Amino acid sequence: MNDYFPDDGYGHYRQVDLEARAATGSPYELVLILFDGLFDELARARGHIENKRFQEKGISLEKCMNILNSLSSALDFDEGGQLVQDLARLYDYCIYRLADVSVTLSLEGLDEVESLLSTIREGWEGVYAARR
Repeated sequence: MNDYFPDDGYGHYRQVDLEARAATGSPYELVLILFDGLFDELARARGHIENKRFQEKGISLEKCMNILNSLSSALDFDEGGQLVQDLARLYDYCIYRLADVSVTLSLEGLDEVESLLSTIREGWEGVYAARR
């Protein structure tokens, strides 16, 4: 099993579900899948910080930053204009904040990132709904 999902029944179910959604998803659905994984991992990071599992916290935050880098690299800078540039800056800011959280263990920093990204995810949901 990969290291994203735990080696248990639920983890296996989530991996199979994710693979099925990714195989059949539109580009908008794939962005939403990435956001779902990001929010799952942010919740894990919070639990690791609260329970003083610092090695696992680092792994979770690294996964979050990798997902944010993936979201940023998928942006169409040629066609997206100012909105894409603003999204890229926001993703970079969230990566910066998560790196800070890794050192400071600031749950407020996690709250800020979750709040910012929740708004962006809602926007992507709206785009996806309009395209269906």
